Amino acid sequence: MMKVWVLLLLVTVASAKTFTHCELARILKESWMSSYAGLNLANWVCLANAESEYKTNAINHNKDGSTDYGIFQINNRWWCSDGQFSSHNGCQISCSQLMTDNISDAIQCAKTIVSQQGISAWVGWNNHCKNKDVSQYIADCEV
Repeated sequence: MMKVWVLLLLVTVASAKTFTHCELARILKESWMSSYAGLNLANWVCLANAESEYKTNAINHNKDGSTDYGIFQINNRWWCSDGQFSSHNGCQISCSQLMTDNISDAIQCAKTIVSQQGISAWVGWNNHCKNKDVSQYIADCEV
């Protein structure tokens, strides 16, 4: 089973995409994120920039042994399952689903996280977006 998961992860990573900020803004707007939980679209784009630089294949290994996956850097301890780490799997999703070019699963999981913990659940948002003028992230996007 572990070999299958590693192979699936490698295939997923090989097909990774890096969005432009405007591409991401359009997708997020189409996914009703422009005012989800009272957050404007620029906050979501800033979050994705801070966490993954808009890369669907981003992976970050944390000091506590957990791993963050995908464009929103969703953690396997709480929100997704990667088969390697005991997880609460709050989004009921495989972590590999967060690393595809189709980010609809990642968006749905991000909505779940925000509905339960708010956007401050993301360290990247706290450090780079909170209390800042984030309008620059979508200013030239016509969204």
